[in-house]
Amino acid sequence: MNKLTFGKTFWTAFIAGGTTGMGNGSVFGAALMCALGRGGFENWGGWGAQAYMPSTFQGFVDWCMFVFGIGFVFIVMLAMKRHGELEAAAGNA
Repeated sequence: MNKLTFGKTFWTAFIAGGTTGMGNGSVFGAALMCALGRGGFENWGGWGAQAYMPSTFQGFVDWCMFVFGIGFVFIVMLAMKRHGELEAAAGNA
């Protein structure tokens, strides 16, 4: 029986996957914008809701972080589920 259910591994996957994915997303967004250019300084993003507009530099990086973070959470949850299945099949669970 798989003891590593989604309910038992959610917070571990959320923290580990979210921080890793958001870190990778920020690097991806910054590297992409550095390679392509980001326009004038007046379009950098700003405060409040302006920081999440994907057409600005800061908004683009923030959205990359969100997308990568969510993706990594799902990857970690699936990896933990599969690990639990392998452990159960080996008789070590």
